[in-house]
Amino acid sequence: MNRIVEKFTQLKAAGKKGLVVYIGAGDPHLQATHDLALAFDKAGVDILELGVPFSDPLADGLVNQLAAQRGLESGTTPPKLLATIAQIRKQSQIPLVLYIYFNLIHKVGLEKFIADCAQAGVDGLLVLDLPPEESDNYEALMKKAGLCHIYLVAPTTQEDRMALIVKRGAGFIYYISREGVTGMQTSVATNLASQVAKIRAHTHLPIAIGFGISNPEQAKAVAKEGDACVVGSAIVNQIAEHGKSPELVAKVGAFVKSLADAVKTI
Repeated sequence: MNRIVEKFTQLKAAGKKGLVVYIGAGDPHLQATHDLALAFDKAGVDILELGVPFSDPLADGLVNQLAAQRGLESGTTPPKLLATIAQIRKQSQIPLVLYIYFNLIHKVGLEKFIADCAQAGVDGLLVLDLPPEESDNYEALMKKAGLCHIYLVAPTTQEDRMALIVKRGAGFIYYISREGVTGMQTSVATNLASQVAKIRAHTHLPIAIGFGISNPEQAKAVAKEGDACVVGSAIVNQIAEHGKSPELVAKVGAFVKSLADAVKTI
Protein backbone atom coordinates (compact mmCIF):
# COMPACT_ATOMS: atom_id res chain seq x y z
CA MET A 1 0.00 0.00 0.00
CA ASN A 2 1.16 3.54 -0.75
CA ARG A 3 2.60 5.14 2.41
CA ILE A 4 0.27 8.16 2.20
CA VAL A 5 -2.83 5.97 1.94
CA GLU A 6 -1.53 3.74 4.72
CA LYS A 7 -0.83 6.71 7.01
CA PHE A 8 -4.31 8.19 6.65
CA THR A 9 -5.82 4.72 7.16
CA GLN A 10 -3.86 4.42 10.42
CA LEU A 11 -4.87 7.92 11.57
CA LYS A 12 -8.54 7.25 10.88
CA ALA A 13 -8.45 3.92 12.73
CA ALA A 14 -6.84 5.65 15.73
CA GLY A 15 -9.26 8.60 15.61
CA LYS A 16 -6.33 10.98 15.17
CA LYS A 17 -5.61 14.02 13.02
CA GLY A 18 -2.52 14.32 10.85
CA LEU A 19 0.29 16.85 10.50
CA VAL A 20 1.69 17.53 7.06
CA VAL A 21 4.90 19.57 7.02
CA TYR A 22 6.41 21.47 4.08
CA ILE A 23 10.05 22.53 3.69
CA GLY A 24 12.10 23.69 0.73
CA ALA A 25 14.43 20.92 -0.41
CA GLY A 26 18.11 21.85 -0.28
CA ASP A 27 17.50 24.72 2.15
CA PRO A 28 20.15 25.43 3.31
CA HIS A 29 21.58 22.21 1.78
CA LEU A 30 20.52 18.63 1.07
CA GLN A 31 22.20 17.17 4.15
CA ALA A 32 19.95 19.41 6.24
CA THR A 33 16.92 18.17 4.28
CA HIS A 34 17.95 14.58 5.05
CA ASP A 35 18.50 15.28 8.74
CA LEU A 36 15.32 17.33 9.13
CA ALA A 37 13.25 14.56 7.51
CA LEU A 38 14.52 12.04 10.05
CA ALA A 39 13.94 14.51 12.93
CA PHE A 40 10.40 15.24 11.72
CA ASP A 41 9.61 11.52 11.59
CA LYS A 42 10.65 11.19 15.24
CA ALA A 43 8.72 14.37 16.15
CA GLY A 44 5.42 12.91 14.96
CA VAL A 45 5.06 14.37 11.45
CA ASP A 46 2.73 12.22 9.36
CA ILE A 47 3.62 13.40 5.84
CA LEU A 48 6.54 15.52 4.60
CA GLU A 49 6.22 17.73 1.53
CA LEU A 50 9.50 18.69 -0.10
CA GLY A 51 9.42 21.77 -2.30
CA VAL A 52 11.62 21.19 -5.36
CA PRO A 53 13.57 24.42 -5.98
CA PHE A 54 12.31 26.32 -9.02
CA SER A 55 13.15 29.75 -10.39
CA ASP A 56 9.53 30.91 -10.72
CA PRO A 57 7.48 29.48 -7.83
CA LEU A 58 4.28 31.34 -8.64
CA ALA A 59 2.11 29.75 -5.93
CA ASP A 60 4.49 30.78 -3.17
CA GLY A 61 4.84 33.83 -0.97
CA LEU A 62 8.14 35.49 -0.07
CA VAL A 63 9.23 33.04 2.65
CA ASN A 64 8.98 30.01 0.37
CA GLN A 65 10.31 31.93 -2.64
CA LEU A 66 13.47 32.66 -0.67
CA ALA A 67 13.71 29.00 0.36
CA ALA A 68 13.54 28.00 -3.32
CA GLN A 69 16.29 30.51 -4.06
CA ARG A 70 18.47 29.08 -1.29
CA GLY A 71 17.80 25.58 -2.62
CA LEU A 72 18.93 26.61 -6.10
CA GLU A 73 22.01 28.31 -4.65
CA SER A 74 22.94 25.13 -2.77
CA GLY A 75 22.93 23.26 -6.09
CA THR A 76 19.78 21.23 -5.44
CA THR A 77 18.39 19.56 -8.58
CA PRO A 78 15.65 16.94 -8.94
CA PRO A 79 18.18 14.08 -9.41
CA LYS A 80 20.18 15.16 -6.34
CA LEU A 81 16.98 15.44 -4.32
CA LEU A 82 15.87 11.95 -5.37
CA ALA A 83 19.28 10.62 -4.32
CA THR A 84 18.76 12.26 -0.91
CA ILE A 85 15.30 10.69 -0.64
CA ALA A 86 16.84 7.28 -1.37
CA GLN A 87 19.17 7.89 1.59
CA ILE A 88 16.23 8.95 3.82
CA ARG A 89 14.47 5.70 2.89
CA LYS A 90 17.31 3.69 4.44
CA GLN A 91 16.26 5.02 7.86
CA SER A 92 12.66 6.20 7.60
CA GLN A 93 9.33 5.30 6.03
CA ILE A 94 7.79 8.76 6.51
CA PRO A 95 5.44 9.45 3.56
CA LEU A 96 7.08 11.90 1.15
CA VAL A 97 5.43 14.22 -1.36
CA LEU A 98 7.21 16.39 -3.91
CA TYR A 99 5.70 19.88 -4.22
CA ILE A 100 6.78 20.72 -7.75
CA TYR A 101 6.13 22.83 -10.85
CA PHE A 102 5.52 21.03 -14.13
CA ASN A 103 8.47 22.55 -16.02
CA LEU A 104 10.85 20.47 -13.92
CA ILE A 105 8.98 17.26 -14.78
CA HIS A 106 8.61 18.16 -18.45
CA LYS A 107 12.34 18.73 -18.79
CA VAL A 108 13.10 15.16 -17.68
CA GLY A 109 10.11 13.57 -19.38
CA LEU A 110 6.90 12.58 -17.60
CA GLU A 111 7.33 8.81 -17.67
CA LYS A 112 10.99 8.87 -16.64
CA PHE A 113 10.44 11.40 -13.85
CA ILE A 114 7.60 9.39 -12.30
CA ALA A 115 9.60 6.15 -12.55
CA ASP A 116 12.62 7.83 -10.94
CA CYS A 117 10.44 9.16 -8.12
CA ALA A 118 8.95 5.71 -7.44
CA GLN A 119 12.39 4.11 -7.41
CA ALA A 120 13.77 6.70 -4.96
CA GLY A 121 10.88 6.25 -2.51
CA VAL A 122 8.60 9.21 -3.25
CA ASP A 123 4.93 8.54 -2.42
CA GLY A 124 3.12 11.36 -4.19
CA LEU A 125 3.40 14.45 -6.35
CA LEU A 126 1.65 17.77 -5.91
CA VAL A 127 2.13 19.53 -9.24
CA LEU A 128 1.11 23.13 -8.63
CA ASP A 129 0.43 24.15 -12.22
CA LEU A 130 -1.00 20.95 -13.75
CA PRO A 131 -4.81 21.03 -13.74
CA PRO A 132 -6.82 17.77 -13.86
CA GLU A 133 -8.16 18.64 -17.31
CA GLU A 134 -4.62 18.22 -18.69
CA SER A 135 -3.59 15.26 -16.54
CA ASP A 136 -4.91 12.09 -18.19
CA ASN A 137 -1.52 10.62 -19.10
CA TYR A 138 0.03 11.89 -15.85
CA GLU A 139 -2.64 10.22 -13.72
CA ALA A 140 -2.32 6.93 -15.58
CA LEU A 141 1.46 6.86 -15.17
CA MET A 142 1.21 7.81 -11.49
CA LYS A 143 -1.31 5.05 -10.82
CA LYS A 144 0.86 2.52 -12.64
CA ALA A 145 3.86 3.56 -10.49
CA GLY A 146 1.85 3.36 -7.25
CA LEU A 147 2.14 7.09 -6.54
CA CYS A 148 -0.60 9.48 -5.39
CA HIS A 149 -1.44 12.46 -7.61
CA ILE A 150 -2.56 15.12 -5.15
CA TYR A 151 -4.76 18.00 -6.26
CA LEU A 152 -5.54 21.40 -4.79
CA VAL A 153 -8.93 22.95 -4.07
CA ALA A 154 -9.15 26.69 -3.38
CA PRO A 155 -11.80 28.83 -1.62
CA THR A 156 -12.67 30.24 -5.05
CA THR A 157 -13.15 26.83 -6.71
CA GLN A 158 -16.70 26.49 -8.07
CA GLU A 159 -18.53 23.44 -6.73
CA ASP A 160 -18.92 21.72 -10.10
CA ARG A 161 -15.18 22.00 -10.73
CA MET A 162 -14.45 20.97 -7.15
CA ALA A 163 -16.39 17.76 -7.78
CA LEU A 164 -14.27 17.08 -10.88
CA ILE A 165 -10.98 17.77 -9.07
CA VAL A 166 -11.62 15.59 -6.02
CA LYS A 167 -12.92 12.73 -8.15
CA ARG A 168 -9.60 12.71 -10.01
CA GLY A 169 -7.31 13.01 -6.96
CA ALA A 170 -5.50 10.33 -4.95
CA GLY A 171 -3.96 10.16 -1.47
CA PHE A 172 -5.59 13.29 -0.07
CA ILE A 173 -7.11 16.58 -1.16
CA TYR A 174 -5.10 19.69 -0.29
CA TYR A 175 -7.53 22.47 0.60
CA ILE A 176 -6.00 25.94 0.31
CA SER A 177 -7.73 27.76 3.15
CA ARG A 178 -6.94 31.26 1.86
CA GLU A 179 -6.83 33.09 -1.45
CA GLY A 180 -3.39 34.12 -2.65
CA VAL A 181 0.03 32.63 -2.10
CA THR A 182 1.66 30.69 0.74
CA GLY A 183 2.63 32.60 3.89
CA MET A 184 2.10 32.94 7.62
CA GLN A 185 -1.14 34.53 8.88
CA THR A 186 -2.24 35.88 12.26
CA SER A 187 -5.55 34.00 12.20
CA VAL A 188 -7.17 31.03 10.49
CA ALA A 189 -9.96 31.29 7.92
CA THR A 190 -13.43 31.55 9.47
CA ASN A 191 -15.29 29.50 6.86
CA LEU A 192 -13.30 26.26 7.13
CA ALA A 193 -16.16 24.08 8.36
CA SER A 194 -18.50 25.00 5.52
CA GLN A 195 -15.82 24.73 2.85
CA VAL A 196 -14.62 21.33 4.08
CA ALA A 197 -18.24 20.11 4.19
CA LYS A 198 -18.60 21.06 0.51
CA ILE A 199 -15.53 19.03 -0.39
CA ARG A 200 -16.62 16.04 1.71
CA ALA A 201 -19.90 15.93 -0.20
CA HIS A 202 -17.92 14.89 -3.28
CA THR A 203 -15.14 12.62 -1.97
CA HIS A 204 -14.10 10.09 0.66
CA LEU A 205 -10.46 11.15 0.37
CA PRO A 206 -8.86 12.74 3.46
CA ILE A 207 -8.71 16.54 3.42
CA ALA A 208 -5.54 18.35 4.49
CA ILE A 209 -5.90 22.09 5.11
CA GLY A 210 -3.02 24.46 4.51
CA PHE A 211 -1.81 28.02 3.72
CA GLY A 212 -1.24 30.43 6.59
CA ILE A 213 -0.95 28.18 9.66
CA SER A 214 1.72 29.68 11.90
CA ASN A 215 1.67 28.16 15.39
CA PRO A 216 0.45 25.15 17.45
CA GLU A 217 -2.85 26.83 18.40
CA GLN A 218 -3.74 27.50 14.76
CA ALA A 219 -2.63 24.00 13.74
CA LYS A 220 -4.94 22.48 16.33
CA ALA A 221 -7.89 24.65 15.29
CA VAL A 222 -7.44 23.84 11.61
CA ALA A 223 -6.88 20.11 12.14
CA LYS A 224 -10.22 19.91 13.96
CA GLU A 225 -11.99 20.86 10.74
CA GLY A 226 -10.12 18.50 8.39
CA ASP A 227 -8.23 15.22 8.52
CA ALA A 228 -4.85 16.96 8.68
CA CYS A 229 -3.31 20.41 8.68
CA VAL A 230 -0.38 21.54 6.55
CA VAL A 231 2.28 23.84 7.97
CA GLY A 232 4.94 25.25 5.67
CA SER A 233 6.03 28.89 5.80
CA ALA A 234 6.29 28.99 9.60
CA ILE A 235 8.76 26.07 9.48
CA VAL A 236 10.61 27.44 6.46
CA ASN A 237 10.98 30.71 8.39
CA GLN A 238 12.61 28.79 11.27
CA ILE A 239 15.02 27.17 8.80
CA ALA A 240 15.90 30.61 7.41
CA GLU A 241 16.55 31.87 10.95
CA HIS A 242 18.68 28.93 12.11
CA GLY A 243 20.09 27.78 8.76
CA LYS A 244 23.71 28.53 9.65
CA SER A 245 23.46 27.24 13.20
CA PRO A 246 24.78 23.82 14.24
CA GLU A 247 21.52 23.55 16.21
CA LEU A 248 19.36 23.89 13.08
CA VAL A 249 17.86 20.39 13.25
CA ALA A 250 17.30 20.52 17.03
CA LYS A 251 15.65 23.94 16.99
CA VAL A 252 13.41 23.33 13.97
CA GLY A 253 12.64 19.83 15.19
CA ALA A 254 11.48 21.20 18.54
CA PHE A 255 9.13 23.68 16.83
CA VAL A 256 7.69 20.97 14.62
CA LYS A 257 7.19 18.69 17.62
CA SER A 258 5.13 21.44 19.27
CA LEU A 259 2.89 21.46 16.17
CA ALA A 260 2.59 17.67 16.13
CA ASP A 261 1.80 17.53 19.85
CA ALA A 262 -0.97 20.13 19.41
CA VAL A 263 -2.56 18.25 16.51
CA LYS A 264 -2.36 14.90 18.29
CA THR A 265 -4.24 16.17 21.36
CA ILE A 266 -7.49 16.68 19.45
